[in-house]
Amino acid sequence: MSREFVEGSEALARAAIDAGCRFFAGYPMTPFTEVLDHMAEKMPAAGGVCINAESELEAIGMTWGALATGARAATGSVGQGLSLMQESFSEITRAELPLVVFNMARGQSDYFQSTRGGGHGDYYHIVLCPIDIHEAIEHVYLAFDLADRWRNPVQIYGDYLLGHTWESVDLSPRSVALPSKEWALDGSLNGTGRARNINSIGMTKGAKGIDPETFWNRLQDKYRVIQAAETRIETEFTDDALYTVAAWGTAAKFVRYVVREMRKEGYRIGYIRPITLWPFPTDAFKAAARGAREIGVFELNGGQMIEDVRLSLLGDAPAVSIGGISSDSSGFGVGPLLNTARIREIIERHYARVAAARAA
Repeated sequence: MSREFVEGSEALARAAIDAGCRFFAGYPMTPFTEVLDHMAEKMPAAGGVCINAESELEAIGMTWGALATGARAATGSVGQGLSLMQESFSEITRAELPLVVFNMARGQSDYFQSTRGGGHGDYYHIVLCPIDIHEAIEHVYLAFDLADRWRNPVQIYGDYLLGHTWESVDLSPRSVALPSKEWALDGSLNGTGRARNINSIGMTKGAKGIDPETFWNRLQDKYRVIQAAETRIETEFTDDALYTVAAWGTAAKFVRYVVREMRKEGYRIGYIRPITLWPFPTDAFKAAARGAREIGVFELNGGQMIEDVRLSLLGDAPAVSIGGISSDSSGFGVGPLLNTARIREIIERHYARVAAARAA
């Protein structure tokens, strides 16, 4: 194993290329710009193509075309740019194309966008949310694997911290087995009467008419299987916790540090981090929260993941938002709440309230 000290955006790009990505298109918006820059610099040497598109609309359209040929392809942006891609996200998902999306979000305000989607129809993206660069590298390989395995888009939810911090990580090349894609449109069957068709409404070659309802119901069955198979979660100290804190993404690294320090001092406090935002690890979350008098949900927004937490708990324990909107003047989401002293102050206050109520 050979470790390197690299910036997150470079690590993401190098891992994607090593995972077999050979087409990437995007439009520059910081903090996604840096991933695009590294892709543009490094992709040609791997025999791939990276295009700085005219806009996010062109980027997703180009990526759609590359995916249909069977290539491992990806795009990305920040939340604002991904908003422009929502129509194509809907159609790509229901056309069962294995898209990978790098969402280098400006803070944590795009949880709803990532997990609910902003497009039309019934569809879901698998959403992986790394806590640091080391985990992000693993998530890149996993994302391309899951996208191909399920023929469904996978999003990696990053942010400014993930893209701009530096870590010592292992970026040694890996042996990646690319799956066969019998469904791909590679031109080899043109004129044979066996040409393939990729679409979002269940149209099949030679059939009279279409049956979108049957097709879309099959996709719902697939989503249910994904929900059962692909949930991921990290928990610590939950067995005897009086008070448990839930957090996600890079902000969870700050929360986890505070919880570990408080544990050393004798606080009965636990920690839960959903790693997959969709499918949300409902059953595992509910099990980890069992016994706690309250769940404090720390996130840097007005309260978004807390809805999934409450749906998971179904009243077993109250879930209270203990984070809040916190940003810098650029809107990148690196605000005053990303401070372990502030986080500890908040957690201690809520812990004391819960402990006093229990003792009363």
